[in-house]
Amino acid sequence: MTDAAPALSVILPCYASAELAAKSVEVLAAYLPSVAKGWEIVVVDDGGNDFSATPLPAAPNIRLLRHDRNRGKGAAVRTGMLAARGRVRVFTDADVPYDRELIPVMAEYITARGFHVAIGDRTLPESLYSQAMPITRRALSSVASRAIGSLVTGGFFDTQCGIKAMRGDVADELFRMVRIDRFAFEVEVVYLALKHGLDIKRVPVRLRRNLVSSVRPVSDAARGAWDLLAMKLRQMRGAYRSEALERIVTADYAAMRAPFGPAA
Repeated sequence: MTDAAPALSVILPCYASAELAAKSVEVLAAYLPSVAKGWEIVVVDDGGNDFSATPLPAAPNIRLLRHDRNRGKGAAVRTGMLAARGRVRVFTDADVPYDRELIPVMAEYITARGFHVAIGDRTLPESLYSQAMPITRRALSSVASRAIGSLVTGGFFDTQCGIKAMRGDVADELFRMVRIDRFAFEVEVVYLALKHGLDIKRVPVRLRRNLVSSVRPVSDAARGAWDLLAMKLRQMRGAYRSEALERIVTADYAAMRAPFGPAA
């Protein structure tokens, strides 16, 4: 890989799903050259994976990062997003459950339309499902959405959709502040983006399949409630502030207004 930052990074957190991750990397490695002039794939092994039977394709722009133990999806995504070098960074699940064509669509919202963040949103009327979500996951999602309503404003209730994209500099700052290691980390990401005034684009998704799920409805709901409480306490202490993100938003707003002259 050259020293120049690639246009696009795709991050795949992987827990006990090495075979699926290897297949996803193979498919993405064949697809990404057609939509990005420079790209990389970062797989984060969060424990329980044996890549000896199904190794990842050998290429300088395909990287495997490892945790010495299972730390959670949030920790794996954080590791990947902070290690990635792309000007746009996308994370999704190891089986890439959404149409791959969504990746360049989300990237374009960031590079060509000025959004800082693009998030998949299953609640949008244009979103489609070719496979029904199990009832336990629907129940957990419903409970999580009600809890999130007290913390996240602006109508971003589908924080848990498993595909999100953001500008590289934004990713660096957001994920330095993310503290939640497991599933509720996406609530924290969306909250931080909203708090700092980042422009967020909600994007409809098409769910093709969902072969990877380590969701445990009861224990994960309890852990998620605890994580959200801890997040609320950090918020009350004023722990969530990034001067770098504030500068990014100020500079982008100034650049947007420049063609129209100074504000009255």
